[in-house]
Amino acid sequence: MDQEENLSTQVDEIEALSAIYPDEWKIEDEAFRTFSATITENNRTATLLITLPAEYPATSPPFYLLTAPWMKEQDRDEIYNQLEQVYLDHAGESILHLWIEKLRELLQVVDPTTEQVVHETVALVEDDIPTKFRVLEIEGSEQECPPITSADPFTERKSTFQGHVATVTNTTQVKLVLAKLYENRKIAQATHNIYAYRIYNEQTKMWLQDCDDDGETHAGGRLMHLLQILDVKNVIVVVSRWFGGILLGGDRFKLINNAARDALELGTYIASSGNDDVTKKKNKKSFECCFFIYENWRAGA
Repeated sequence: MDQEENLSTQVDEIEALSAIYPDEWKIEDEAFRTFSATITENNRTATLLITLPAEYPATSPPFYLLTAPWMKEQDRDEIYNQLEQVYLDHAGESILHLWIEKLRELLQVVDPTTEQVVHETVALVEDDIPTKFRVLEIEGSEQECPPITSADPFTERKSTFQGHVATVTNTTQVKLVLAKLYENRKIAQATHNIYAYRIYNEQTKMWLQDCDDDGETHAGGRLMHLLQILDVKNVIVVVSRWFGGILLGGDRFKLINNAARDALELGTYIASSGNDDVTKKKNKKSFECCFFIYENWRAGA
């Protein structure tokens, strides 16, 4: 099946889903073939964000992201495993309807008593650290935190943005990176720490990806969309924003993505868009997990 046949199959599938799920199926970005299915069961809502690559359904699964802040990680992992199994059982076929119904089925059996606190992180000693940073349980603590690369912060209309990036191959490393960043008092006190990660499983040929807005509505999903467009894998990007008192409107998403791009360029995950590569290499700051260096700069500057 060539790409033209794939596209024709995708069009037929999307039309069918729009008819079957008029209230649950939504077109998010037609140009990038990104869609969402929002399912509510037992008064709990989960959204499956789906992007269809040109190779789907012939040789590639859809890219997907499950958004359900209330859900415990073990339940989220079980849903990922079940969706991947559906794809493996029906490789080469249109599977979105099966995915939606599988998600609905799994939501019906999730134990409501196991809902987790959103934004679990490492508890810090300082009294003035925001209370949203709580204890982060990290399994497999024998793993070392990957090196973290942080770009220089920049300020736009009194809001300051800074991107951080690291290579990750499993969710434990994701937690370790977040925990390490939150050890820094300045970063922990940021108004928002938005993140997204994409991990590719070579065995199942499936993507494990997730994101978090940290209160900046839709920012996590847009950051994930950036990673998908750039086609980077095994990476987590965190963007810290310190709000300066001036509302930025839609421009904030562009600035968040710019901060993410800065970090991805410094970490050589993507090609630099500038010509001064030597300067950028000199400015690169790697944060090893044995200790953390943070550039002193005036708060809110």
